[in-house]
Order: sequence, then structure tokens, then C-alpha cells
Amino acid sequence: MKVALVNPAWTYEGSIYFGCRHPHLPLELGYSKALLEKAGHQVLMLDGQLQGLDNGALADAVATFAPDMTVVTTAPTYLFWRCAQPELRVPAEFLSLLAGRGGRTVAVGPHGSSTPAPTLRKLGADIVVRGECEEIVAALADASDWTAVPSTAWFDGDRLVTVGPVHASSFIEHAPLVWPGEWIRAHQHHHHRFEAVQTGFGAEVEASRGCPYTCTFCAKIDFRDKYRRRNVDHVLAEIDGLIAEGVGYVYFVDEIFLPQKPLLEGLVERNLQFGIQTRIDLWKPDLLELLGRAGCVSIEAGVESLTVEGRELLAKRCRLTTEELADLLIEARRHVPFVQANLIGMEEDEADLVKAWRERLIDAGVWANEPVPLYPYPSSPTYRQLWGEPDDEAWERAHAHYLKAFNAFSDIQEERPLPLRELEGACCTGH
Repeated sequence: MKVALVNPAWTYEGSIYFGCRHPHLPLELGYSKALLEKAGHQVLMLDGQLQGLDNGALADAVATFAPDMTVVTTAPTYLFWRCAQPELRVPAEFLSLLAGRGGRTVAVGPHGSSTPAPTLRKLGADIVVRGECEEIVAALADASDWTAVPSTAWFDGDRLVTVGPVHASSFIEHAPLVWPGEWIRAHQHHHHRFEAVQTGFGAEVEASRGCPYTCTFCAKIDFRDKYRRRNVDHVLAEIDGLIAEGVGYVYFVDEIFLPQKPLLEGLVERNLQFGIQTRIDLWKPDLLELLGRAGCVSIEAGVESLTVEGRELLAKRCRLTTEELADLLIEARRHVPFVQANLIGMEEDEADLVKAWRERLIDAGVWANEPVPLYPYPSSPTYRQLWGEPDDEAWERAHAHYLKAFNAFSDIQEERPLPLRELEGACCTGH
């Protein structure tokens, strides 16, 4: 079978989007391509941002390839599935321009995982994958009867058909990914790196997937939930391939980069710098020293709340005091050039407490951001606490709530976002 894998040309005007707007490697498509080619399928993989192609050019390239199946992502990369843009205008535009020239159309991403029916309607896609997508994409290509493939959803007339549970990939033995050299050369951005002039190309790598915690604000229930650790030899082999292509910095997209001595010790031996996102309360001083020696130059640490009550409301399961968290962040800064502590806006955290804590950390060289308003993503426990299981209006409901509740948004969201229906407008066939 001929399969096209497409990461569309992303734009974010008027959007609520907490992810980075630079190009990143579409890891979900990379894994899918590897599994498809291993099974003997012919694959065309495209990325609008990395290749400098708009959605019209992408659609024409797919049509020229004449695939039996076209897969399109609804979020820019696995890195941002937990904070995806709510609107579907970009993949909807691509599919509209494709205009039936790509065979069976399959949408993968967080939107179809949590809300399959409206995702199908808005995109006009034939099928959505629910959960982690790479093995399901391969199964769809292999299947003589695609309607029986698990972890999918599709319409039979007006009736939504869901087959099997949300999928969690085996992931552990995923082979090292190999990217086109021109994609690497186009990836000059170093994600979440602020401490120095960037040298060498950037890349994204995945060493683990999922998270053992169930914080209320985290959108991962319907995808990337169960914690798994990838074969370290495969991770290091992938990194060696990236270094050979001129990569000088990688960002680990892991939901939570936990201390893992074999990986860190392997990185010590390599001339590479990297960034991570983690919980600082899971690290000890000796492991923070090893982390820095391994080449880590950027830590994004979720603290979220400065009070015990606030952390309990968020189900953080944090055993350290606020003072102990601050001490560990400052200790991390001794070994890592850039350390950031993330805060969420909580009523339990008084303004004077936040101001004093931020000033202390900033004086010690740790960046502590202004508290960010909480967006109740449909795949988060917070959404379910407020409204129950996500339905066909889940994204519209979450979006309207966010716009009504807050006048100021985040350090990176200067303009007021538009309502979701206005963002999607006429581009999505379900409206």
C-alpha cells in the first residue's frame, strides 16, 4: 500500500496555543513511517514547516504520490499533544485542499483521541485514531477490513462507530528514528533553550512516554498516559545518528524525564547538549550533578502551586515543602545553565507569596514564570471534574470557559485569543 504521512503547515493566529511555534520533528509520523516500511509499504512523509510548504503544496505533493491512505496530524508533534491548539483549522484546510486525492483519510492526534465525533465532522476525515497512533496507522495499512482495526472511530451514516479502547503503544522497543538530512538542516531551532548562542542543529527525541502521576491539569488521559521507558540503546543509537547529521542539541519530549542513570551516563560520553521537562522533587543532588555533566542545559520543572493546599487540589502527590522545592531548583541551577519553575494560577497562592518566591528564585538565577491560567483540556481530569466525560462540545466548552474566566493569559500569549467557532469558521466541515 502507498501511504502519505503529513504534518500540515501550522499557523496560530488568534489561537490559544502554549506550545512552541518553531518547526519540530513529527515523532509520531517518524515512528509510523518506520513501522509501515518494515511491513513493506511505500511511504511519503511530508512536513509543512520543515520543508517550507504551504497546505496547498502539501496537498498537491500527496496527490502526485497517489496514496491509498493519507494520515494527517491534528497537533504539530507528540511534544505538544498535551497542549495542542484547540482549533482544527490547519488540518481541515489541508484535507479540504487535498479534495479526495489522497485515498482513505486518517486523522491522528489528541483531538480525535478525546473527541472523535466532532473531529471527524470538522475535518471530513474517514477515520480517526484514538490514542498513540503509530501501530494503529500500520494496522490500518495492513488490514483487509479497516473497519475492524482497534482504537479507531468512524461514521456509519450518522452513527459514530468506535472500535476497541484508546491505544497505548508498546513503545519500549521502538527502533532508532532516521530523519531526512534536509529536515535536520532546516531544524535550526533549539527548543526551550535560552542560556547561550545556539550551535549545531536541533532535534527532538523520546526516551520515555507517559507519566506515573495523575495531576488534575495534565491532558494525557486519552493518549500518552501509561509510563513506559524506551530501550536506552535505541535512544542512544538515535542520538548518535543525529549527532552524525550535525545536531548539537536535542530536546527530550518525555512528559516527565525521570532520573535514569544508564541514559545519563551514556550522554556523558557524547558531545551533546539537551533539554528536559521534569518534576524537581524526583531528583537528588547527586543526580542533578550527573544531569548537568551529561550535557543538560535546560530544565523546565513543574511546581504549579506554592502551597500544600494548592498542590493537593492539583493532585501533585508532592512530598516536599515549598522551601525544599526552592532549594532543589537552586541546586539544579548550580549544574544546569537554565532552570525554569512553572506555576499555575491558583487561588490558594496569595499574590505576595508568589511575588516573594519568584524574586528569591530569580535572584538565585532560576526563572520562575508568572502563574499561568489553567486551560481545561478535554483529556484532563480538570475537565472531567467540571463537566464530566468530553462530548461533542467539549473543546468549545473548555475554550469559552477559559476566555470568560481570564483577562490575562500567559507570558507568551500577549493577544486575546479568538472564540473557537471564530477560529475554525468555515474551514471545518462540521460547522
